[in-house]
Amino acid sequence: MQFFKMHALGNNYVFVDTARTTLPTDDLPSLARRVSDVRRGIGSDGLILVTPSDSADVGMRIWNADGSEAESCGNGLRCVARYAYERGLVDATHFSIETKAGVVAAQVHLDVEGRVRLVTIDMGEARFGTEAVPYRGADRGEDVRVEAGGARYTGTLVSMGNPHFVTLVDRVDDVDVERVGRVIESHPDFPERVNVEFVSVLAPDEIDFRVYERGSGVTFACGTGACASVAALAKKGLVRNRVTVHLLGGDLDIEIRDDGHVWMTGEAHWVCEGTYYA
Repeated sequence: MQFFKMHALGNNYVFVDTARTTLPTDDLPSLARRVSDVRRGIGSDGLILVTPSDSADVGMRIWNADGSEAESCGNGLRCVARYAYERGLVDATHFSIETKAGVVAAQVHLDVEGRVRLVTIDMGEARFGTEAVPYRGADRGEDVRVEAGGARYTGTLVSMGNPHFVTLVDRVDDVDVERVGRVIESHPDFPERVNVEFVSVLAPDEIDFRVYERGSGVTFACGTGACASVAALAKKGLVRNRVTVHLLGGDLDIEIRDDGHVWMTGEAHWVCEGTYYA
């Protein structure tokens, strides 16, 4: 199986273009687990298929490292956008990508040599609360409380097509993201599990961010999580509608426009290409 690997702020995936190679199996959850394995596979945060689409210029499906399928992935979308433009799947700098959560608009920004420098994605509108995120606890509304690691965390439930629990902390570096995030991600109150974000406000246009991703664990970046976090904080009046988000892997520019759509701008990088012997 021919594959390529890309990363966006250190959030790295194995990609397969299904129009250019044959998948070795129909068991895609198993394939995702195998290629993601850092010792026996290629090593990644998951598997992304680039596919034809009847409703967009290009399609994308994503499986996390544990084999669970995700609805969307902001960092993966930026990588797919760069791949689609530089490999000729699209011929314009503005185009559309279909995900399990719906179709999004993409724009690539080019350097003087015509290579993709940055990618902007319209991530759509954020939806809030227990009506938007699968939840079966006692709380109702936008904010819910969860016990984890002997402490109680209050988080805002946000859907960016996938579910997020955004919790405000004094300093993200003081949080044991691995330990606390694992408990919240798989807490019984979340029947479909949840992405867990820890955020600190540094200024009205700047936040620190750490994440425990559903199905992948601690990662260097989460695009949908950054969008969910800015949307949650902006709704509470804690930040402006355009914010620089500092993630472990680098920075994202997140902007909430007048129509309520959340736009994400950041980098996407090639790592390697090769053949995987399944």
